[in-house]
Amino acid sequence: MDLSSLFSLNNKVALITGATRGIGLSIAEFFAAAGAKVVICSREQKKLDEIAKKLYNKGYDVTGIACNVGHPDQLKSLVDQTVNAYGQIDILVNNAGTNPYFGPVQDASLEIFDKVMDVNVKAPFELSKLCLPHLRTSSQASIINISSIGALSPEPQLGIYSVSKSALHSLTKVCAKEWGQQKIRVNAICPGVIKTDFSKALWSNDQIMEVIMKRLALKRLGKTEEIAALALFLASPAASYITGSIFTVDGGFTS
Repeated sequence: MDLSSLFSLNNKVALITGATRGIGLSIAEFFAAAGAKVVICSREQKKLDEIAKKLYNKGYDVTGIACNVGHPDQLKSLVDQTVNAYGQIDILVNNAGTNPYFGPVQDASLEIFDKVMDVNVKAPFELSKLCLPHLRTSSQASIINISSIGALSPEPQLGIYSVSKSALHSLTKVCAKEWGQQKIRVNAICPGVIKTDFSKALWSNDQIMEVIMKRLALKRLGKTEEIAALALFLASPAASYITGSIFTVDGGFTS
């Protein structure tokens, strides 16, 4: 039995948001290593070009397209440029996220609430719809939403962020139900505390880390590669009967 074909993304095109660092970058490299043509996006074209060049030098087919996912008009341009470059979209990873506020819910402004929702919920919603016509024509269509364990077990100081990720879970399940007959699979991954710049407010605080470590069954922080490995599985033929599922990768934090 040739198991390598089960995890192959050969001849597939993957679009990944928020992919110049952390989890998004790891997913981009895993997908490219599995044979996919990968489009990475973030707000800075210069940084995208640097990352794309590094991955190209490893033998990967990667293109960087600048996009602020909080702007719907830029999302349309992102999809159009991706299709112009590669002719199709088979895999969408909604990884870009924001959390500009760390504090009590009652002190969060409506402006902050709107910003979090625009990036964490509205952008995946709109981008998934824009990709839908192209995903319909794929033989291996997959949408992967990067969520958070905060959606399952909200923690103090991260309330608005947790609310946005809970909404992303519902969006994941709704799209999986409605698009399943079109052979489009939609799943979500909930990372725990992964050592990235995004989660620095947590792992750089000794008091917070002391509490976290007591709850972590594996007694260590997660690595971006450990999220990317699951994303590769969900994008691959190996996960062909999996949709509408929420996967937790948190070292046993929520167990």
